[in-house]
Formats: sequence, structure tokens, C-alpha cells
Amino acid sequence: MKNIKILVINGSPKGERSNTLKLTNAFLEGICAAGQAEIQRLTVSKMDIRSCSGCFSCWKDTPGLCCIHDDMQLVLEKLLWADLTIWSFPLYYFSLPGKLKTVIDRQLPLTLPFMSSDAEGGGHRTRYDMSQKKNVLISTCGFYTAKTNYDSVTAQFDRLYGKGNYCALFCGEGELFRVPELAARTDEYLAVVRQAGTEYICGGIRQETTEKLQELLFPRDVFERMADASWGVSDTGEKEDSSLTFTKQMAALYNPAMYSGTDFTFDMDYTDIGKRYRVILGKTNSRVAEQFDGEPNTVIHTPFSVWQSIAAGEIGGSEALMKHLYSVEGDFRLMLRWDDYFGQNHEGTQTKKEPAVAKTNMGCLLTPWIVFWVAAGIHAFGGSILSIFSCSLLPLLFYKNKKTIYDVISAAAVSAFSLLLLLHLPAVLVMPLSYLAYGVMWSLSAFGKIPLTAEYSMNHYGGEKAFQNPLFLQTNRILTAAWGILYLLTSIVSFFLMRTAAGSYIGIINSVLPAVMGIFTAWFQKWYPRRIARGA
Repeated sequence: MKNIKILVINGSPKGERSNTLKLTNAFLEGICAAGQAEIQRLTVSKMDIRSCSGCFSCWKDTPGLCCIHDDMQLVLEKLLWADLTIWSFPLYYFSLPGKLKTVIDRQLPLTLPFMSSDAEGGGHRTRYDMSQKKNVLISTCGFYTAKTNYDSVTAQFDRLYGKGNYCALFCGEGELFRVPELAARTDEYLAVVRQAGTEYICGGIRQETTEKLQELLFPRDVFERMADASWGVSDTGEKEDSSLTFTKQMAALYNPAMYSGTDFTFDMDYTDIGKRYRVILGKTNSRVAEQFDGEPNTVIHTPFSVWQSIAAGEIGGSEALMKHLYSVEGDFRLMLRWDDYFGQNHEGTQTKKEPAVAKTNMGCLLTPWIVFWVAAGIHAFGGSILSIFSCSLLPLLFYKNKKTIYDVISAAAVSAFSLLLLLHLPAVLVMPLSYLAYGVMWSLSAFGKIPLTAEYSMNHYGGEKAFQNPLFLQTNRILTAAWGILYLLTSIVSFFLMRTAAGSYIGIINSVLPAVMGIFTAWFQKWYPRRIARGA
């Protein structure tokens, strides 16, 4: 692909602070990823461009030259230079920002005064050959959708370049691109814009990509609640505290699908500014109250600045909790499922449709060990054969379950211990060694990046994203170490039990304490995060 010359006309009065410019830059990144491009930019708000006087001097007195000596001459030169012009602007009153409309008015020198019969309704012939030049319109608006809101814009450019002779990327909910707390959603959309840029320069934007670009960032009701709250004024028009505005916007993200049959209430107690608000999560929406009585289900005690940092993604919520930057009292379930309540994946929003991901299954880890300890403990030869057979069937479980390194180690270790028994090594030695090996595997895992129990319990906490949660990892690290110690001790107990009449039932006997440990694990997984949340 040849080196393409691109002119970006930024028509936003906000200049570099333009929300639309974020989309334009993403589109350009996509183009540059596909080939070489020379990019020049014009920021209309910074330029001296005066209104057209309608004198027609550029037609009859100084052909092709405007009598007004300002920056418009540079714009015309760049339009003639560019292979592709990207018009980047926000929607203002269902049309173009005023100064950008002036830029369009002042393009008269690019045409000849002679009438053209090509355009329906009439038109003028171009002074220069513009047939190979391309145009892209990129714009955001403050409505929840772009549909029908750009009719006057498309009518304008249909007249300028002909219907279907330019590409338009219009996006509703544009103000969201300036909100750092919503970066997870807006970054996802920008990735699609980037993809569109690559496809455009390589032959055309695919239909699938076009459909993704037209999807809403948030459902209409969610967006409009956030938009209404963003103004920072009460229903009566009075200015409200910024912490209240922030809380209302946060509450607007509530996902009603999490409604459990009764309203759930929690208080945001901003300890550094002395403000406290109650958020009520109802069947269809949420609301924020400044005046309230009664006890809430949950209270979050936090400095306002800390919660702002968490919302902006500057620090993880669980990380802040581990550092005791805030504390929680009452029902902790809200915190465990915070992303489900206030995440950015609402039904009807743009989300990547991820393929079904296989989950880990602790049954793959435990099955060969349990079979070996019970069966081989009762009958060394028959139990060993059965254990090897059970290991051979594990690949069938992996067909639907994601295997871990611990599943592989377990299958290999059980097969090895079974072979030792088949080679007539004494069970009084092999069985305790198997418990020892199992305990060592757990113990060493507790010092690894991802402790063993986390590999399996992550399925209940959002999958692998749980690995980014230090509280989740810390909880599982403690549990993994506890299980490791349990089986190291079990290996010692087994060594002595194997020399008694109870040796044949070693697998059954040693299953009692793990059952108790399982109950402890279920309790600890809930208790420990609550303890940290209370600031203990």
C-alpha cells in the first residue's frame, strides 16, 4: 500500500480535549497499523477563519483565491494535498459546530461558477479533480444513540460529496469517553474503532465491525441516568455536592439483573469529607438518598478520594482493602460481587462475545488420589490397577474441563505410586510417601504465584481475572498452606497406622480430617475477607 496522505480537521471547539478526537485517534492508529501514512492536523478552534462574505470574488475577480486573507487558504491547500480527509467533530444542535460550518462555507474557491447537471437539484463543477480523494466523518453526540440525530449532517455531506461517497462513524453517548471510571467500556469501543481504521484502509469496513460500532455503550436508561447525574444539580436545579454527583453516577451503573427479590441498601460513608449517602438497589433501578433512617445491609467506610481512585482504576478495590484504605461492615456479599452489581457489562451494551471457556475442576485433581488411597489401601494389586485405570480416564474429563499443572502432576504421581506397589514395594512405605508427595505439592504451591486452591476456586470469582485480586490470592494462599500442612502430618500418621491392623483402611480413616478441613475451608473463604474488610 502506498504512503497515504491524511488530513485531520478537528472541528471541536474543545480542541485537543475533544471526546470525538479519541475516536479519531483510534481510527488513525488502525490505519497506521496497516501501512504507512503521513498525517497532518488542523484544529479549527485555534485558526483565524472568518465568515464568507458572499462576494464571489473567488469566482470572478481572483479565480480560486478568496479575498479574505486568513487561515482558510491553508485549509484549502491541505484539502488539495490530502488523499483522505477525516472530519472530526461533535454534534452541535443536530448539525456541525459553527466554525466548522464556516470552513465548509469557505470552500467555494474549490468550485467553478458554472452549473453542473450531475447533482440532483443543481450544483457547481469542481475547479480541481477531486474524484480520487476520500472523506471520513467521525463524530460523537450526547444522546444515547446516533440514529436520526445526524440527518442534517448526512444531508450536508451528501450534497458535498454525493450519497455513499464518504464513510461516516457516528457514536452516541460521546461524553462517556471523558470519564476514566468507564474506561473498561469505552476502551472496548475504541478497540473496535481501531479495527475499523485498519479495515477501511485495506478495502472497506466489514459489516460485522459496522454493527459493533452501532451498538450502544450502555442501555438507554443507564446512560440517561448517568447523564442526568453528571450535571451536578438537584431536581430543583440547585448545585449539589460533587460527592453526591459521583455517588449517583456510580449507582446509575446498577445492574437490575442482580435483584434478589428484596431491596438491598448500602451506605457510602465518605470519612474524609463527612458525607454519607444511602444507595437503594431495587427491582428495576437504583436511587441515592441524602436523608434516611434504619440500618443498611452494608456500610462502606472510605475516604472519598480513595473511592474515586478505585472507580478510576488507579488502584484495585481489593488492593485498597488489603492496605486498609477503607473498611466494610455488615453483609459482605455486595463486595464479593461488586463487579456483577456495578460492572459495565449490562445487557444491551457492546461487549465482546467471548467463546465459552473451559473451567478447572478439582475432581480432576482429587479423583486419582482418592481412588489410590482407598482402593490400594484395601488391596495393593487390585487397587493399583484401578488407580492406573482411573488416571487413564482423566483425558476424558479434560475434554470439557481445563486442566492445570496440578492435575497433570497428580495423574503422573498416582501412576508412579501404583507402579511401585505392582513392583511389590511395601505398602507401609509407599502409602505414607504418597501422602507426603501430595502434601509437598500443596505446600510448595502456597509459595507460588498462583496457589493451588486458587486454580479451582477462581471459577466462582470471575475466572482468571480473580488472579488480579490480592485478597482472593491471599485467602487461597493461606488455605493452600493449611491443606499442605494437613497432608504432611497425614503422611506421618499414615506411616504408623500402616503398621497396625487399621492399615487396610488407611484411605477411609484419612478421609475424616479432610472432610472437616473442607468445612473449615468453606467458612474461612467467607470469614477472612470479612475480617480484612472490617480493618482487623
